[in-house]
Amino acid sequence: MNKQRIFMTSLIAVSAFLLGAGINNIAHSEVASNINPQGIKIGVVDVNEVVSSSAQVKALKAQQDAKKKELVKWLETVKADIQKQTSQENKVKLAQKYDKELIKKQEASKNEYIKKLEAIDKSISKTINDTAKAKGYTIVFTKNSVLYGGYDLTAEIKKVVK
Repeated sequence: MNKQRIFMTSLIAVSAFLLGAGINNIAHSEVASNINPQGIKIGVVDVNEVVSSSAQVKALKAQQDAKKKELVKWLETVKADIQKQTSQENKVKLAQKYDKELIKKQEASKNEYIKKLEAIDKSISKTINDTAKAKGYTIVFTKNSVLYGGYDLTAEIKKVVK
């Protein structure tokens, strides 16, 4: 998740809320009911918990583990192939060739991982957004940015991302 984006959105929302409601209204509002006099309904989500329970994240982790095993197996083959060479010159040339191949493999894997991670981030963000809107929440904060109050939507979101 893009924590800076979430933090900045939360910060802007809190600032607007504080300016609109006044500090005295906040202190006297019923925080436990999650609805203030202006009708703002506040929710919180433990994003880390949601991400760790996501089926998409678990699948991506399994894919990464499988790719690591494939790479280790490939490196063992490469090592054996280099050792088979009779001359030092051939060993160096082959090692350089495999180094370039390794860099390409790592770069491709990294790019694929980033794309999948971004897609998962968008999916989880959309799930949080859709759930909050369906439940009538005006503002949703990350749970670790709220000291007190707000209705915890984490369990509901986790059900959807599993």
